[in-house]
This record gives sequence, C-alpha cells and structure tokens, in this order.
Amino acid sequence: MQIVVANPITFDRFLKIRRRSVEICKSLQPEDVSVQPVDFVSPPKWHLAHTTWFFEQFVLTKNKPAYKAFNDDFAYYFNSYYNNVGERVLRANRGLMTRPTFQDILDYRIHVNQNMAEFLENEVQKQVYDIIEIGLQHEQQHQELLIYDIKYILGHQLSFPTINFQVTLNPELDNEIFTHYNEGLYRIGYEGEDFCWDNELGNHNVYIHDFEISNSLVTNKTFLDFIEDNGYNDFNLWHADGWDFIKKNNINCPLYWHKVDGTWYYYTIGGYKEVQLNLPVSHVSFYEASAFAEWKGMRLPTEFEWEVASSKLNYGQLWEWTNSAYLPYPKYTKAEGAIGEYNGKFMVNTMVMRGSSIATPNGHSRPTYRNFFTPDMRWQFSGIRLVKK
Repeated sequence: MQIVVANPITFDRFLKIRRRSVEICKSLQPEDVSVQPVDFVSPPKWHLAHTTWFFEQFVLTKNKPAYKAFNDDFAYYFNSYYNNVGERVLRANRGLMTRPTFQDILDYRIHVNQNMAEFLENEVQKQVYDIIEIGLQHEQQHQELLIYDIKYILGHQLSFPTINFQVTLNPELDNEIFTHYNEGLYRIGYEGEDFCWDNELGNHNVYIHDFEISNSLVTNKTFLDFIEDNGYNDFNLWHADGWDFIKKNNINCPLYWHKVDGTWYYYTIGGYKEVQLNLPVSHVSFYEASAFAEWKGMRLPTEFEWEVASSKLNYGQLWEWTNSAYLPYPKYTKAEGAIGEYNGKFMVNTMVMRGSSIATPNGHSRPTYRNFFTPDMRWQFSGIRLVKK
C-alpha cells in the first residue's frame, strides 16, 4: 500500500530554487555557457539541463500520466553518472555540445517547470515526494558547482571577466583562539525529521581523544608565509601523492594566484585583485592544506572532531578539509536503483570536507553535512582550519 500525502512541496519553493540556477548565469555571454576547459568543469548550460533532466527522468516520466519528454535525446545528453538509467555523454565531452543551444536549454527548463507545476497541484505518494525533495537538494548542490565552474572558466581567460552574481569572503578573526575538547564518546550523524543525505546516517558513537581546534580559518597572510618559507619545495611537509601532484603540475601557490613584479594577485568573481591578506585562503587542495598544517606543527581536524566542535565554530565561508577519508557510517544502507548511486559509489579515494561556503545556497548546510572531493581538487571553495597536535 502506497502512502499518499498532501504535497508538502509548494510550487513557489520549487520555482524559487529553480530560478536561482538561471540567475547565477544571467550575466554570462552565449560564448561562456558551452565551455569546458578541463574534464572536472562542466559547461554552465549542462548544469541547467542536467538539473532539469533529473525532474523529468525521476518524477515526470514515471508519475505524470501522458507526459511527453521535451526531447528524447536529452536523457543521453544530460545524464551525469547514473548507470542504472542508461548511456550518457562522457563527462570530458560535455563541452563539445554546442547543440542543443542555450535557448533550447532555457525552453527545456520552462517545459519541465510547467509540467511540475501541474503535477504539484495534486497529492503525491510519499516516495515521489522524497524524490522531488532530493531533486531540489541536488539542484542546490549544482548551483554551488555552477559558481565553481563559472569562476574556473572566466578565471582562465586573459581578460579575467566578472559576473553580476557576487559571492564575497569576509575577513577572518584577528584573535585566533584554540578551544579544548575533552576525550570521550560523542554522538555523530544526523538526528531529526528534516532532509539529510543518506551518507549522514546512521547516527553512532565515536571515541575522540583530547583536541584543540582553532576558531578561525587560515588567512592569506599566514599562507603567504608558508609560500615564502619555501613550503612548496620542502618534500618533508608533503604526502607522497601530494608531492608528486604539485611537481607534476608545477603548483607553487593556491589556484587563481599570480605573482606579478613581486606582488601577489588573484582572480575573484568580482575581478582580478591584489591578494587581501586578512581574508581566508581558498582554492587549496587537501594536499596543500595538509602540508601547510605540517609546516605549522599542527594538523587538520578529523570530520568527527569538526562535527563535535561545530556548534562553537563560525563556519560557512569555505568548505573545510578534514583528515578523514570518505567512508560509510555504521549501518549505512544504499538505496536501490539510480538514487543509490548518488553517494555510496564515491566512498573511495576521497576526503571529507565539512561546513559550507559563501557559494552554498541559504539553508543548504548543517553540521552533519558530509561533502567530499578527491585530495587534488582545488576549484571548489576550500579552506583550512587547524588543530593542535
């Protein structure tokens, strides 16, 4: 027996989230939206189409009688990694698609939005409501990825263009304080009735030793000290993989930094500027964060230490690297079918990041949220918080 519920998702909320994706792209030029400079960056129009395909694929085609797909080829073009759904364009080839056009994608969004408006007028089964909620949360994740990708696309052009959708870092605290936490058992994971991802479940006890964690993120000024102290050339500070990575790719500073006539500059969405020393350092890989911590005689927090301390941390500027591998919690269960591919199959060779960033949509973060990236990634809005050894 299927449980039918009065629809708790209003179309106003649905449309508000959907509109934000388009607003992020509003000042892009047509030439900007199909570009894919590297394989981990997706073209902006692909994000707009993929997040639309999610609702078409998992909600409308399965649950709205007589629904007609906007374009039968879009399931192939805009599937990301869902093997259960079918074949797809290889990730590295997304930038080869000049067609469908940007206008085609905007029309696609209107088509799906209109059909979702009709669908949301009625009561729905609980399991369908859950999929719609996942779709909205999924779109909010892609809104953050959109900002990362747009910054990478524009930040690797000679003219360093800007866009009107601004995200701005604030200065870090002047007085760094380390807060002590006693060793003992702590409860980890999500507890509540609102939405969370499956990787935040199940709730469990973790034994944590004494630790002291900083109340602030590492600043550009302090990271510049690391650079000037030859930190990028001291192999003793680096993991072997990290050392190989920076040497192979000639990395000697955070992403988007440039040294010109003895002065450090960096690219921001707001333009090309001299590095502001009191802002938190961003766009560093796990390898760089770990090497910096070693240089300081400290370490990165585990994700459990971070969660225990989160209520007293002023987080939200940058996603914060932890020293924890991304692994399932006890009693974790993966959902059946394509939805089960969302988190579980990435639980290898990745590191957990905690918190949120200035690019994270409002209301989309919580202390138990487990973000994850491979240790070499730098294009996300990443930062460093230290723990004393």
